[in-house]
Amino acid sequence: MKKIFIIIPLFLGGFLFSQKKPQKKTVKKTTTLAKFNYYDEFKKISDEIMTNGTAYNNLGELTKGVGSRFSATPGYTKAVEWAEKKFKDIGIEMIWRQEAKAPVWVRGRESLQIKAGNGDWKSIRMLSFGNSEGTGGKDLTGEIVLINSTSELNAMSIGQLRDKIVFVNLPIDPKIINTSDSYLITAKSKLISASVIAKTGAKALIIRSLTTANDDTPHAKMIYYEPDDKIRIPALSIGVRSADELEKLLKKQKVTAKINMSAESKGETTNPNIIAEIPGKKDSKVIVLGAQLDSWDFGEGAIDDGTGVVQCIEVLRTLKALGFENNHTIRVVLYANSENGGQGREMYAAYVKKKDEKHIFALGTDAGGYSPRGFALDMSPQRRKLIFPWKEYFLPYGVYDFDQTDAIQDISPLKKLDIPLAELVVDTQRYFDYHHSVEDTFDKVNKRELLLGAVAMTQMIFMIDKNW
Repeated sequence: MKKIFIIIPLFLGGFLFSQKKPQKKTVKKTTTLAKFNYYDEFKKISDEIMTNGTAYNNLGELTKGVGSRFSATPGYTKAVEWAEKKFKDIGIEMIWRQEAKAPVWVRGRESLQIKAGNGDWKSIRMLSFGNSEGTGGKDLTGEIVLINSTSELNAMSIGQLRDKIVFVNLPIDPKIINTSDSYLITAKSKLISASVIAKTGAKALIIRSLTTANDDTPHAKMIYYEPDDKIRIPALSIGVRSADELEKLLKKQKVTAKINMSAESKGETTNPNIIAEIPGKKDSKVIVLGAQLDSWDFGEGAIDDGTGVVQCIEVLRTLKALGFENNHTIRVVLYANSENGGQGREMYAAYVKKKDEKHIFALGTDAGGYSPRGFALDMSPQRRKLIFPWKEYFLPYGVYDFDQTDAIQDISPLKKLDIPLAELVVDTQRYFDYHHSVEDTFDKVNKRELLLGAVAMTQMIFMIDKNW
């Protein structure tokens, strides 16, 4: 069966894209020539990027030059201007901004101290949840109660958690090899929902950071309050070592926490998505690539998602450098407000629906600039079957996994419009060591791995453009 699948796209490639009209006489398969030798085209793309690629240098500029680019801050504005210049530098003429709503949230000062029994106060490194309510800059003090399962939470009688500070020491499951899966399973737990905990009468939430690292670096998390929440409690995360030490203390004696957070929300503003495209030569159908431009407020945002930003730019640069004659419009969207709201991706999906633009494929990248391993194909089985035969062309580049089916990044709202989605799959074993922390810095990115990801993305865009 593999041989049949391999022959079909080569035959179709020659049939659909040859400039000569089909001959009436029978032609042997052995003499049928495809317009594209995909092995050669893949190598051209790879050679160009691995030799002349600018993604790594661009990432250095974005992380070290622009720095933190949190929503509704001057850093994000600076990132927008940087991205527009990069698109212009590679010869892109169609560049525009698309304004999206963004919350104005200021972290401010924050601290956590704990005291075991009648001992002294001890400071613990912490990070407020994104968009969390603060304590008004005042000390919030309370006894800590450990809850590590929903059954424990449900067993609590009414009033047992009232005025307490709930602590959840729930680790990412190390038995799950796909770290993205293990992260999502833990992140969806009701135990780390401030809204769920607030309904118990508790006055604050502390969680173990969602990370695969064994250190004491806190990792941020986004908070979602429910519209009917009468009280919005402050929530924060601590490093895994502090979390484990705190659990040990709680099993021996009473522990009190003192939280002081000046975090506050200040309404809304707008931040733009940045959109750049190369118009199609054949039609106006759109192939879109997406990555988030914003980062958290405390770090460089190198793997999340500076790598995706520069890879998307690199795809357009490479197509221009190789003189690629694209059939369809190839568009890049750098999304605003991905970290603490997701308004940028919702705005773009609404735009596509309103304009009734025909999108034939959307590719997302937001898992760090690690070695590419494949593509998650979030689309109909019929569409997936069209891509499976291309695997042989990707194999020489270490790209083999086409079995995953969830594209969960900023392109995900496009699924409601029946647009076939794909997500670059990379080796994520190190990703959650640094994700949403001050450790997410430029030095954590390997140049060769970053460029290989851009190679795989460009190759996929090439195949979609020539075959769909």
